[in-house]
Amino acid sequence: MAAARPRPNALIWLLLSAVIIIADQWSKAWVLSSLPEYEPVVVIEGFWNWYRTYNTGAAFSFLSDAGGWQLWFFTALAVGISGLMAYWMWGTARGAWRSAVPYALVIGGAIGNVIDRLMHGHVVDFIQWHIGDHYWPSFNIADSAIVVGAVGIALFGLFDGKAAKKAG
Repeated sequence: MAAARPRPNALIWLLLSAVIIIADQWSKAWVLSSLPEYEPVVVIEGFWNWYRTYNTGAAFSFLSDAGGWQLWFFTALAVGISGLMAYWMWGTARGAWRSAVPYALVIGGAIGNVIDRLMHGHVVDFIQWHIGDHYWPSFNIADSAIVVGAVGIALFGLFDGKAAKKAG
C-alpha cells in the first residue's frame, strides 16, 4: 500500500519558484535593453562587472558548440528534473522547508533558463566576478538559484540523514 500524501503538501513553495522566474526574467530584460554586448560595466572595481554574454550550453558553457541539439536536450532535462522535484514536493509536508526550499530554488532557476532557451535560443548571462585577471564564467539569477538550491539539497540531505541515523 502506498504511503499517504501529506496534506497540506509543500507545493505552496512553488511560489518561491515563481518569484525566482520573475526576478530572473526581469533582470534579463533589463540586461537586454540596457547593457552593451561583451563590454564590462564595472560595479566593483577588480571584482564585479555587469557583462552581457550568452550561453548556448549548460554550466560553464558545457556543450555550447555542439551544433544546436543541446538546446532541446537541456530544455528537456530541465523540465524533467523540475517535474520530478515538483512531484517530490507534492509528497512532502508543507512545513518541511529544508526539503522544499532547495527544490523550489532549483525549479525556479531551471525554468528561468528554459524560458531563455525557448525565447532566444541561448541563456542570457550578465554577472561577472573576477579577481584581478582571473574571471569566473558569467552567470545570472537563475544560475544562482540552481547553485544555492543544489547546495541546500546536498547539505540538508547530509545533515538530515545523519540526524535520522542517530535517532534510529
